[in-house]
Amino acid sequence: MLDDDDRDLMRAIARYLEHVNALQQHELLSVRTPLGDLVSAHLAKDAAQVAVVQEPIADHRLVDADIVLDLLTSESAGRLVGVSGGEQRLHSSMAELVSNPHTPFAPGPVDYAERATGPSTTRRVVSMGVRLLAYDGQPLALTQRAASEERGRPTALLEVMGTDPAVVSAFIAQVRSLMIQHSVLRGQVLSFTPTQFGRGDAGATFLPRPEVAASDIILADGVLDEVVRHVVGIGEHRDLLRAAGQHLKRGVLLYGPPGTGKTLTVRHLLATTEGTTVVLLAGSGIHFISAAAEIARTFQPSIVVLEDIDLVAMERHSSPQPLLFEVLEALDGLDGDADVAFVMTTNRVDVLERALAERPGRVDLAVEVPLPERAERERLYRHYSRGLAFSDAALDEAAANTEGVTGSFAKELIRRSVLNAAAAGEEVGDSHLTAALTGLMDSRQHLTRRMLGTDPDASPDPPEDHGFGDFGWFAYSPHG
Repeated sequence: MLDDDDRDLMRAIARYLEHVNALQQHELLSVRTPLGDLVSAHLAKDAAQVAVVQEPIADHRLVDADIVLDLLTSESAGRLVGVSGGEQRLHSSMAELVSNPHTPFAPGPVDYAERATGPSTTRRVVSMGVRLLAYDGQPLALTQRAASEERGRPTALLEVMGTDPAVVSAFIAQVRSLMIQHSVLRGQVLSFTPTQFGRGDAGATFLPRPEVAASDIILADGVLDEVVRHVVGIGEHRDLLRAAGQHLKRGVLLYGPPGTGKTLTVRHLLATTEGTTVVLLAGSGIHFISAAAEIARTFQPSIVVLEDIDLVAMERHSSPQPLLFEVLEALDGLDGDADVAFVMTTNRVDVLERALAERPGRVDLAVEVPLPERAERERLYRHYSRGLAFSDAALDEAAANTEGVTGSFAKELIRRSVLNAAAAGEEVGDSHLTAALTGLMDSRQHLTRRMLGTDPDASPDPPEDHGFGDFGWFAYSPHG
C-alpha cells in the first residue's frame, strides 16, 4: 500500500517527465530547415523566432498580386525560390516551412499556374514559392500560394515575415494599393461561377466584350435611348454631377416578356462602354453579388448586370433574407458618388415589384421592353432578312399577321424560310416565307411559339394547360 512519501515521489517523477517532454518539444520545434537557414540569413535573424503575418487574397486577384510582387521583388533586387518537400509543403504554414523537426524543407523549384488575364490572354503566376526581398530598406520574406479548395484553402495567401512589424504592415498596404493600380480586372467584362467544390467562393471568368450596334436592336422609339442615357450618359457627366453634389450610382430595371430584347439591350450597353469594368451575373451566379459589388466599387466606372433576377429573387443564400434584398443592399452600400450602374433584367416584374417598392431609391429607372407593335415587327422582319429576296409586301403581311410575337419569333421565321428554300433546292422567296409562317402559326406549334416568347393571349389558338403550372412563363430566348 502506498504511503505519502511514495505518492510525493510519484508526483515528482511525473513533473520531471512533463518537464523533459516540454524541453524535447521545444527542441524539436526549433529545428530549422534548410529553407529556414536561407530565410534566416536573409532576415539576419533566426526565422523560427520571427512572427508571420497572413494576407488572404481572393483567388481571382492572384494575378494582380503576382504582378505587384514581381515588381517589388525586382525593384529590391530580390529573388524567388521554390520549396522542396513533396505534398507536405502545400499543407504547411510558413512557420512550419522554416522550422520543422519532421520534414527538412529546402529550396527547390517554384510552382507555377496559368491564369487568365483577359478573354484570350494568360499569365504564368507563382502558385507556391518564397520571395526574399526588401521594403523600405528592411529585409522581408514571404510565401505566395494559390487557392487550393481541395486542401481546404479557398483563397490565395501571402505569408509575410519581417523583423519590424511596422514595415510588414506598410508592405502589405502597398501591395493592396498596387494591386488596384495594376489590376488585370479593370475595364474587363467578368462573370462569376461557382467552383467545383461549391463552398461559396467564385471563379472569375473573362468574357469578350460584345459588339452590338444600336441598329441591331429593334425597340419602340425612345426606349433604347432612355436606357443608354441613364446608364452611359450619367457616367459621361460624372464630374459635373459630383461638383453639383448629385449621386452617380444608379439602378436600372428592364422588364418585359421573354424574347423582347432585354439581353440584347444590355449587350449594346456593354458594347458602348469600352474601358468600363463589367460584372455579369446570371442564374446561380447572382449569389456572388457581394464579390461583384466589391469589384464594381474598386474598379470604377463599372456596371453590374443581373440577368433574369426573378428566377432567384426569393431564394435565400448567405442570410435569412431573400437574395433580392442582398442585391439591393449591395447597391445601397455603395457611396453615392460611386460611378456604378446596376442593370437588372426580369421576365416577371410582379415577382420584384413589391420588394422594390419596400426599398425605394435603389432602382431609379424601370423601363418596360414590351412585345413589338406592328411597326417594330416590320423592322424586325426586315432586319433579320437583310440580303434575302423577300418583297416588302410579304414582310409587311407577315408583320400584320403575327401580333404578339417577339424578336426571337421573327428570327426563327426567317431561318425557317431559308431552310424551306434550301430543302426545295430553290432561291428563297415570298412563298417560302408564307410556308414558314403557316407552319409556325399552326395549332400544333403553340408550344414552339411559346418557347420563342410569343404572347399566348395573342396567339390564334390559346395553348392548353400541359402541366407546366406556375412555371409556364419560363422560356429561354436567344433574343433576350
